[in-house]
Amino acid sequence: MDSFSQFIEDCKFLHFDPTMEQLDQLLDFFELMTDYNKKVNLTTITDFEEVCKLHFLDSLIPFVLPEDIFPFPRLSCEKMIDVGTGAGFPGIPLKIFFPDIRLTLMDSLQKRLTFLDEVILSLSLNRKGEIQTLHGRAEELSAPAKKLRQAVPIYRESFDFVVSRAVANLSTLSEYCIPFVKINGFFLSYKAGHVEDEVQQAVKAISLLGGEIIQAYPYTLPNSEIQRSIILIQKRRSTPSEYPRKPGLPSKKPLR
Repeated sequence: MDSFSQFIEDCKFLHFDPTMEQLDQLLDFFELMTDYNKKVNLTTITDFEEVCKLHFLDSLIPFVLPEDIFPFPRLSCEKMIDVGTGAGFPGIPLKIFFPDIRLTLMDSLQKRLTFLDEVILSLSLNRKGEIQTLHGRAEELSAPAKKLRQAVPIYRESFDFVVSRAVANLSTLSEYCIPFVKINGFFLSYKAGHVEDEVQQAVKAISLLGGEIIQAYPYTLPNSEIQRSIILIQKRRSTPSEYPRKPGLPSKKPLR
């Protein structure tokens, strides 16, 4: 069985059936990524089978799992930001499969966003719903209006969903992401392996930022032994104005 056929079988195992247009878009995305990766370091994963499983499938899993397994709201036209999107994961696969979402792809490296602008154009991802790239640091972009030194759009507490596959401990990542979430909205953190200890260490920080952990769901990617986890956090109240702290502090001194 070739890699794409295996991907389709894995999708069916998870109870969703990709269309030919969606498969074509994923293939075009892969080709654009591997070509651009020769100039800019986007990902170390370039084998098609691994990209299908570790990038495409993993990006989609939280939103296609049956609700009795993972009680996550289904996507329609909600406003979403992908924080630290890198090569466009999970944002681009989510936009392909849920085209009506209004998506912002945020990263601190402009070269990555230049690539993603090309992907958006080539795959015609702006036909439905809004999609944009956003350059900057999370600590600055989600700051309260009174802390901003210039007139910029206000992104703080303006998104229904915040997603991130960024590699950082959950306390740090929560300080980056929870300020972007609307009250009653959700932050979804994709993690490698099992995360029980990391979650316990982050409970206080998440509460301080206005969030509450709803569920930490461990899973194994289909037809593999690769362990992953999804952490679902809901925003219960407004984030205090002192958060996020100045750039660099969330990673140097995580909230405990």
